[in-house]
Amino acid sequence: MKNISLSIRAYRAADKSLLSSIWYEASRRAHPFLSEERLRQQQRAVEDIYLEQAENWVACIKDHPIAFIGLLGEHVGGLFVTPEAQGRGAGRALIAHALALKGRLSLEVYADNHGARAFYAALGFREISRRDVDDEGLPFANIRLALDRDAPLE
Repeated sequence: MKNISLSIRAYRAADKSLLSSIWYEASRRAHPFLSEERLRQQQRAVEDIYLEQAENWVACIKDHPIAFIGLLGEHVGGLFVTPEAQGRGAGRALIAHALALKGRLSLEVYADNHGARAFYAALGFREISRRDVDDEGLPFANIRLALDRDAPLE
């Protein structure tokens, strides 16, 4: 991030509320095709399951969280950057951090999330597969992507 000192640290329980807010605001922007009710249901799952069970890393400026990544082994369960900080390098830094830890990464992204698809393509992720429904069987197409350590971040 140009002229900004970004640090990455492990998730702390005290981060939960702020990271939930980052998740919600980033998801509203990235997933306008999802209903408000569905986003709120997903937010509860983020708070009650994913922030508690995933390996989470937090990108901070002056110890203030602006983004986070949740890892389930080599799988990126989610990468979310507060809208005000998007495009400034936090997402790229979190992917680089996760790739250094794991050696390879996979993830799924909604096919209609064009911004995320472009972001991951720019980093060198390649498409592995597609499916016509999401994890709950609803008609939101998902694309599975992968990246190996040997593929340098663009």
